Amino acid sequence: MDVHLIDGTYELFRYFYAVPSAKDVDGQEVGAVRGVIASVLGMMNRGATHVGVATDRVIESFRNEMWPGYKTGAGIDPALWSQFPILEDALEALGVVLWPMVDYEADDALAAAAARAAEDPDVARVFICTPDKDLAQCVRGKRVVQMLRRTNTIVNEEDVVKKFGVLPESIPDYLALVGDSADGYPGLPGWGAKSTAAVLAKFKHLENIPEDPKEWRVNAASAATLARTLTDLRHRAFLFRDLATLRTDIPVFDSVDQLRWTGPTKRFPALAARFDAAKATRT
Repeated sequence: MDVHLIDGTYELFRYFYAVPSAKDVDGQEVGAVRGVIASVLGMMNRGATHVGVATDRVIESFRNEMWPGYKTGAGIDPALWSQFPILEDALEALGVVLWPMVDYEADDALAAAAARAAEDPDVARVFICTPDKDLAQCVRGKRVVQMLRRTNTIVNEEDVVKKFGVLPESIPDYLALVGDSADGYPGLPGWGAKSTAAVLAKFKHLENIPEDPKEWRVNAASAATLARTLTDLRHRAFLFRDLATLRTDIPVFDSVDQLRWTGPTKRFPALAARFDAAKATRT
């Protein structure tokens, strides 16, 4: 069997900015929800059997206590934000397993579910359906992969190495050094993508990087300067790596069989009719 794990937060954002606005009879914006539900249902109609969706019930998480600049829900369009609970209700009515995250992030749920599913020998492949670079750390060979649903592209371990220059296991270290503006942490000064990839391709993890740049023996420009920066800001690099490391020890399911989709619940037809009747308000 194959397992499909979907980033519901990303999907809702994607459809909000990709499809026309649509409001139901109560004036509630539902256009993005309608798009996500149609897309997820389409996956099942095309043969997906074991599906789970993770959402961010709140944008803030435990990481905001670790780093004050970490991403928040500030600036999210109210018309988008109001659709999160509607999406969660619609997914449950559709009969899909849902992980609405509060203390953790949707990415953590996806990572935990991927790790759990990969333990099952009956699982042929695990598709993590998101383009989020954080999830690249979960890729394993050609069995646990990312699926970019917008382009129907599969990203396996070889593809991760081609893109970032490091193995999936080094992605948190990579992000710690280069930073992640989307998540709100800057990385270390001077550490760019090329120099970071060159160093981590050899040493894999922060704690393995020698303090003496002569021991690096890699073609990283300004190695001495980078080494001093890493020495001076080592504590911050480890903090950023902790931010970038997805948690796989949170409860998601006991058995992969729990992800089997058996069809919509009795509540779904009414919700589907509500979405179908929504009126477009912009083009």
